[in-house]
Amino acid sequence: MDKECCSTHLIDGDGNFNVEGVDHFMKEVKLSECGLSYAVVAIMGPQSSGKSTLMNHLFNTNFREMDAFKGRSQTTKGIWMARCVGMEPCTVVMDLEGTDGRERGEDDTAFEKQSSLFALAVSDIVLINMWCHDIGREQAANKPLLKTVFQVMMRLFSPRKTTLLFVIRDKTRTPLENLEPVLREDIQKIWDSVPKPEAHRETPLSDFFNVEVVALSSFEEKEEQFKEQVASLRQRFHQSIAPGGLAGDRRGVVPASGFSFSAQQIWKVIKENKDLDLPAHKVMVATVRCEEIASEKLSSFTENAEWRELEETVQTQPVRGFGKKLTSIMDACLKEYDYEATFFDEGVRTAKRKNLEDKLLQLVQPAYQSMLGHIRSGALDKFKEAFNNALNEGKGFSAAARDCARHCISQFDEEVEGVHIEQSNWDSSKVREKLSREIEAHTESVQTAKLSELTSTYETKLDEALSAPVEALLDGASNDTWPAIKKLLQREKEKAVSGFSGALTGFEMDNSAKDKMVSKLETHARGIVEAKAKEEAGRVLIRMKDRFTTLFSHDADSMPRVWTGKEDIRGITKTARSASLKLLSIMSAIRLDDDVDNIESLLSLALMDPNAAASSNKSITADPLASSSWEKVPSSRTLLTPVQCKSLWRQFKTETEYTVSQAVSAQDANKRNNNWLPPPWAIVALLILGFNEFMTLLRNPLYLGFIFMVFLLFKALWVQLDVSNEFRLGFLPGILSVSTKFLPTVMNLVRKLAEEGTAAATANPDRNASARSNSSEVTSSGSAHNKSQ
Repeated sequence: MDKECCSTHLIDGDGNFNVEGVDHFMKEVKLSECGLSYAVVAIMGPQSSGKSTLMNHLFNTNFREMDAFKGRSQTTKGIWMARCVGMEPCTVVMDLEGTDGRERGEDDTAFEKQSSLFALAVSDIVLINMWCHDIGREQAANKPLLKTVFQVMMRLFSPRKTTLLFVIRDKTRTPLENLEPVLREDIQKIWDSVPKPEAHRETPLSDFFNVEVVALSSFEEKEEQFKEQVASLRQRFHQSIAPGGLAGDRRGVVPASGFSFSAQQIWKVIKENKDLDLPAHKVMVATVRCEEIASEKLSSFTENAEWRELEETVQTQPVRGFGKKLTSIMDACLKEYDYEATFFDEGVRTAKRKNLEDKLLQLVQPAYQSMLGHIRSGALDKFKEAFNNALNEGKGFSAAARDCARHCISQFDEEVEGVHIEQSNWDSSKVREKLSREIEAHTESVQTAKLSELTSTYETKLDEALSAPVEALLDGASNDTWPAIKKLLQREKEKAVSGFSGALTGFEMDNSAKDKMVSKLETHARGIVEAKAKEEAGRVLIRMKDRFTTLFSHDADSMPRVWTGKEDIRGITKTARSASLKLLSIMSAIRLDDDVDNIESLLSLALMDPNAAASSNKSITADPLASSSWEKVPSSRTLLTPVQCKSLWRQFKTETEYTVSQAVSAQDANKRNNNWLPPPWAIVALLILGFNEFMTLLRNPLYLGFIFMVFLLFKALWVQLDVSNEFRLGFLPGILSVSTKFLPTVMNLVRKLAEEGTAAATANPDRNASARSNSSEVTSSGSAHNKSQ
């Protein structure tokens, strides 16, 4: 791999450009043949921050890495260059000497700035390596360095958009989405504060730089995770010069054959520039040393056993005396800093102390917020319990909510005073406001539930009080139906509103809200009646048929009618249909208001007496029921339209015709059963034409006996066959039924007669003999009488 990456020392530690080494490098990697298809990547950052390690893992290079077991010291001197192995297009990477190194001393930072400016000038992508805990610092985060580099670069070089890829090392629990905005804001502030030439006064940062941020885990503590993240980052460098890639902006790219000369000239210009001077020695020494002391005290604080126990405990439960304990720990840390930094420049010392204090407060703020969260949560739970108990005791809702909330907020304020940290000026008002909002939200939630429960209770009462009575009244369907329903609705509504308004008193609602809820309850009551009316209107045909059947088939005493032939079926039918039509007119519209309509008269005229309606409206050719609305009746109160009424009436008549025809048939059958005599003319004809036969019968009594016996037999068969009942359903069905029963009935009758005769003969033989002799005498006398005749 050493041969493949072909590393070389581009610029040594004294600032000398290695021309021969670069030319040899270009020949080895055949860079001159790449044309514009190549990319340059550089990395900068603090000394011993793992730059070389990152580059070796990311690009498969062989830069020298620091041996941690031998101590932390400068590893890379100057600028080294190598080729990335296994990546397209050809990618050249540069490893810069770390900034803030002790080997160069406190005064010699010019090379750091020069090398950084060189990297920005020649590279397409610049990786800025930084520790996660350095975010927000001035020196460790390279802010002054970047500020100077930005200013000089705009004056020395033409605009070229470079990608700044900030690599956050040893990422902590702080999410990347919280770290990235801080970095971007710092870069933007640096850019805004840099004095710019007139040509670039309004030029945005995005014209020169494309800022990207990634985060990596600790290489020493989470090596496998670090390697996985680096492998993922490596994928972004493949085809980096393609549109949309990391090095997608290729403005002013020098052909690969001129890379050596171009880099040499850029380094020359940077070396001769005077704007990269160092700050004053005293200030620089104070800055570095105070920063070191502050870092040591911050590390000492994070490892403090008392603080770590406090931090761990407060995650799960509140800590008594939290404010005093944390104030004491922080005060001890700051006193140690003051003691060690007392001889350094006062301005730098004070600034670094303030910076340390800010970092300490930033470190302990999550614990402080957790403590406030515990207090807020506990106060809210106490409020809920007290509020619920007050309501159960019968206290007014608003009064209970107000008193419990006031007591809860007061307790919260007292407990917050116990967690205050003297070094901070933190305000707990936001947490207090959040508690107030949660109390209000819970109160509103309970109020909504209570009001909903109360409304539901009274709505249920109205439903129970109105549904069944309204259904019964609509079933009765008389002229007083709707006035009775209206009176019932008004009575129950006033009763419910009175109770509901009294129940709302404890909520201390404003009049408009209260009136709105009462109005909603009144509307619900009316809605129950209207819904029940619509429901009954859907069953109006069944109701009409039931009413017709009841009135048609029962008399005034509610007894079933027997169609004897004397009833006026036409009149009964008309009366029953009129009652059914009355039901239809009642169910056609909702009449809860004082409006008057002519639905009943119109239906009666159009359906019960259509001939009269036609004669009274000869000039009107249209059907009065051929409409989808009633006159003076809005659609919202219409249950059945005129067209629907006409259709229902037609269906009603069709389905009741059978009942009427059955009654007529029964009446005719009854008349036939009760009238066996022939017509008078037939009787006269029989007397005239049958006089001789009649006289013959009178002269010979045997004929009369025979006829009488035949009559008795016929009568027996008539009763046994139940002929009148069989013919009630019609002539043909009666014939079929009688014919099937005739022979079995005759056989049964003969068998009974035979059995009775045998029994009588066995019981009295003498009587039978006497009867036979008497019969012989009667026969002889009869024969003699016939001969004499």
